[in-house]
Amino acid sequence: MAPRKSSYQVSATPVTIFAHLLVVAVTVLLLVWLVDKREGLAFKSDNKLKIFNVRSLKQLHPLLMIIGFVLIGGEAVMAYKTIPGTRRAQKTVHWLLHLIALLAGVIGIYAVFKFHHESGIPNMYTLHSWLGMITICLYGLQWLLAFFSYVFPGAEMSARGSFLPWHSFFGLVIFFLAICTAETGLVQKFIFLGLFRDQEALIVNFTGLLILLFGISVGLTVVLPTT
Repeated sequence: MAPRKSSYQVSATPVTIFAHLLVVAVTVLLLVWLVDKREGLAFKSDNKLKIFNVRSLKQLHPLLMIIGFVLIGGEAVMAYKTIPGTRRAQKTVHWLLHLIALLAGVIGIYAVFKFHHESGIPNMYTLHSWLGMITICLYGLQWLLAFFSYVFPGAEMSARGSFLPWHSFFGLVIFFLAICTAETGLVQKFIFLGLFRDQEALIVNFTGLLILLFGISVGLTVVLPTT
């Protein structure tokens, strides 16, 4: 009698639930860090350090880059596995969430350039800034190519089929670039603030760990089946 084969196949559903919980956890940690441990959130302030947090809708760097760009971008990647309904509905949510993430990233980058300009700090001299600029440019290019291929005016079906594997592959590459950019940004901030073994240091480190777990969860969601 032939031995029965064991199946180790895991559904994407528990992984997506875990990813959603990580989104909540990262958001809470980030808000605690910015509101309680840093200079807080303000729409108008004479304190230049508050520009790096929230001063207006044009100046939201860490908040927009992590919540808006990384977390919402990750939710966009998972949309085909998490959104119930037709394929068309899933596609609409997918590209809308990516658009929101892209806009958040653009505003977040504007915020840090403004912060540097008003504080007399040079731009684009760290690995974090290089990765960030590369990521946002590739993200925008990927979104534009996908929009013109799948939304309007739309390419031929054969061309769409040929482009889809590359779209999926480069989408994941760009997402993981965003994860790397966020991690290097946290490390850079950790060093610049001179943090050590205090509560703020733990918050920053745990935020980085949860972002990494979120990236892994999103990657697993893409490769695992829905059922």
